[in-house]
Amino acid sequence: MKVANNMVVSLDFTLWDDQGEVIDTSEGGEPMAYLHGHLNLVPGLEKALEGKVVGDTFKITVPADEAFGPRDEDLVEVLDRSDFPDDLELEPGMQFEAEDEDGDSIVTITAVNGDEITVDSNPEFAGMDLTYEVKVVEIREATPEEIEHGHVHGEGCDGDLDDDFEEEFEDDAK
Repeated sequence: MKVANNMVVSLDFTLWDDQGEVIDTSEGGEPMAYLHGHLNLVPGLEKALEGKVVGDTFKITVPADEAFGPRDEDLVEVLDRSDFPDDLELEPGMQFEAEDEDGDSIVTITAVNGDEITVDSNPEFAGMDLTYEVKVVEIREATPEEIEHGHVHGEGCDGDLDDDFEEEFEDDAK
């Protein structure tokens, strides 16, 4: 069986940023499962996985434009403190879910200067080339429900990415 659209693929992986720092890994944990062809991975990595089989290993550097895209300085803005809940202590690094014309996105506070709150809506790794070392561990056909929902269900899955962001937002807001 080969990696192709509507296949559930489980990977062992390590991910490095453009400075050579490990930013994520499955080492010591379960392989990561994703639904191929449903935008669950950065496009450059998904393209590199196409046609691979169980046991294949490779290392690839995905350029920023095939990962999280270029940084967009127009996505950095200064908001007034009154735009946030009064009872919330704001600190750099806090993340919030915000809605815009493209849907929901994650916004990170980068600076707090009195009543001026600087926020950045760029994805955390925008503008970075990312290096992945990957081993294909398992491939199976997706269930009709997984295909309909656009993500893997069950063990080893990241689940709905929006749920992950929501949990991160709730954790950061506490």
